[in-house]
Amino acid sequence: MSISVIIPAYKAAATIERALRSVASQTLKPGEVIVVDDGSDDGTFEAAENFKSQLDGIDLKVIGQPNQGAGAARNRAINEASGTWLAFLDADDEWLPEKLSASMQAIEKHELLLFAHNYIAIQGAKETLVDCAARYHAAADPFRGLYRKGYLATSSVVVRRDAVLAAGGFDETLATAQDFDLWLKVLKNKDAVFRVEPLVLTRYHVTPGSITSHTKRRLDCSLRIARRHAPGRQDHFYRIIAVHYEAISASLNQERPGAALVYLLSLPGCLLASIFRNGNSSR
Repeated sequence: MSISVIIPAYKAAATIERALRSVASQTLKPGEVIVVDDGSDDGTFEAAENFKSQLDGIDLKVIGQPNQGAGAARNRAINEASGTWLAFLDADDEWLPEKLSASMQAIEKHELLLFAHNYIAIQGAKETLVDCAARYHAAADPFRGLYRKGYLATSSVVVRRDAVLAAGGFDETLATAQDFDLWLKVLKNKDAVFRVEPLVLTRYHVTPGSITSHTKRRLDCSLRIARRHAPGRQDHFYRIIAVHYEAISASLNQERPGAALVYLLSLPGCLLASIFRNGNSSR
């Protein structure tokens, strides 16, 4: 089974070598790595190009494009990919050596369309285990659980390329959470089998400028996605409350109590609007 590694990169000159080194160290080598430099001005393109000789025979393609966002960068890489399977890795993250081997073993064993796993979140000197598998196993219906709790980490995902293309790829109109939207599109069919296992195979580095740090933008996009994919009204209510809670918590962690209050006060209006909005889809 051929694997293409997809790496979007923006101003990642300081971290792209670490990401590529983790690909080179895989016990199961991918067929290719595609890095799309999304309009960086810090030498990201050159840093990726300079690593070609260290990839132990893995083909590396580095593509530059004007800044269009992570979704567009990933779509460009997907269109260039030749592998049956896509393995996603962000330019500031890294894999453990058994990542691809363990992923493909699980895919073959369970005949999966998509596989993911747990990860370690690193912020400064603090390391936290994020137990995505526990959320997966806690839900009677994994898709409804995914919609409610969003437990797939992109740098842990391996998925069939044809399924991603059939779903239309990443929605480039979403400034953030494009990955969550895509996994819901790919997995909405009841025949789409996916699995999340308690293997820790990715190290996710949280940085001040990371896409997940933009609280207001993330809330707005998450609400769009919630309306788009709701399996049912109760799930929709749950998701609205969950994304507001995330925004409130993020604001408090950033010592922005005023913003937290704004998000709290906006919650009843969002819930009320959802009651009158038609067109909830069913899985």
